[in-house]
Amino acid sequence: MNFSNTNNTTSLPEETTLDERDGRYLRKAIGWSHLARRQGNRPFGSVIVSADGEVLAEAYNNTGETGDCTGHAETNAIRALAGRGISRDTLASATLYASGEPCVMCAGAIFWSNIGRVVFGIDAERLRVFRGERQDQRDAELSCRDVFRASPHPIECIGPALLDESAAAHDGAWKV
Repeated sequence: MNFSNTNNTTSLPEETTLDERDGRYLRKAIGWSHLARRQGNRPFGSVIVSADGEVLAEAYNNTGETGDCTGHAETNAIRALAGRGISRDTLASATLYASGEPCVMCAGAIFWSNIGRVVFGIDAERLRVFRGERQDQRDAELSCRDVFRASPHPIECIGPALLDESAAAHDGAWKV
């Protein structure tokens, strides 16, 4: 599917253009989404990067491997930070890159971790095209932006971005 030139007659969010740094790290998260799929999981990846460019954590969705419904890429990356002594101030200036728009659970984890910035690939609306109408593939139809707006501290949210690249791992990955 070509999402870059999608006719917005259904008012899908417009694709965001990223700078070189954001593009590089979002592509790294997209790479993790392809690994997740090869491992038999839903195709999602995430990377957390400090303001000075240090990769703090990387992860992919492992729900298929573990049977843990909370094993989303974003929560796995946030869990990888545990016990590392990374301050809340460092996380407030960090960016979480996600191959897909964070779900409500992941948006909550981002809020609780104090991460101050999110850049994501494919948005939830476009993901629903891949998921279809099966009950076991449906999501809570609430944007991560809705969760972030409820936060008492600012969480910048950028996306959707790199739509064709972030959508590629989903093509054929969902049950019809």
